[in-house]
Amino acid sequence: MNDSVDLQVTPALAAPARAGRAYMLPLLLFALFALVPLAGLWGAQSFVLSIVTRIMVLALAAMSLDLLIGYGAMVSFGHAAFVGIGAYSVAILSSHGITDGFVHLGVALAASFVFAMITGAISLRTKGVYFIMITLAFGQMLYFLGTSLAAYGGDDGLTLASRSTLFGSKILKNDVVLYYVVFGFLLGGYLLLRGVVASRFGRVLRGIRENPVRMEAIGFTPYRYQLTAYVIAGMIAAVAGCLFANQTEFVSPAFASWQRSGDLIFAIVLGGLGTLHGAIIGAAVFSLLADILSHYTEHWALLFGPILILVVLFARGGIGGWLGSKS
Repeated sequence: MNDSVDLQVTPALAAPARAGRAYMLPLLLFALFALVPLAGLWGAQSFVLSIVTRIMVLALAAMSLDLLIGYGAMVSFGHAAFVGIGAYSVAILSSHGITDGFVHLGVALAASFVFAMITGAISLRTKGVYFIMITLAFGQMLYFLGTSLAAYGGDDGLTLASRSTLFGSKILKNDVVLYYVVFGFLLGGYLLLRGVVASRFGRVLRGIRENPVRMEAIGFTPYRYQLTAYVIAGMIAAVAGCLFANQTEFVSPAFASWQRSGDLIFAIVLGGLGTLHGAIIGAAVFSLLADILSHYTEHWALLFGPILILVVLFARGGIGGWLGSKS
């Protein structure tokens, strides 16, 4: 009798425990990010802030792509195009004397919305490898457009005269302020995407991922939901592009290249698909490994293949999933 009771109670107790672990890891991540500037006071603060700011920007872009791949099964190889749109919104407007960050952000969101609506409406008419190739084609179109803009540096890129201003103030010149602005956008992006995937919209999107025919049979239109997710992801990636331009104070067509899209895919697979916080972990591991390995060999990118294979084989659900199961 006691054994049967234990068997019935244990699953009920296990579910809250798993939910607790799922919340603890993101909380720990954001707590660590919030404390990084304080830790930098004991060492090379500017160096630490530069690295972690770049990680958070990459994480924001990776989370947006995770919405497409992890929750919608839409593998886009042109997602970096939206990062490029955000970066060039800052650079082009700044070169014409428009330095207000809110204007930069508004233009980036509007431009990415239009680009996502047009390219998404076309791309989502296809499936599987055809969707991958057409998103790659659209991304490369934007990349080559960037190389042709001789007035804005062309293939060499464009150095910003200064970072964006806020209500006329150059407060973003302070690295700590920029760090916490990026941190705020990362946290806001995470909460927004977490709300999206937990909503009715997110449940439908996951249902479409599993069985689009069945979802259509019960009254949902997969195309509309997928296009909406595509637009949301593109606009968030454009925000990451704005932040990236301010962090580096330089933009180039490479921001929109397919290699950059590949980096984002690598990060979310490394961290764990369909978890959001896994994208943050993957971005951090990817950035740190790239920095470390590049000091030893110029062919450091070749080492990422075996690393990814090992993670896929031995860490179910990526690094984020492995850490969650251990916590």
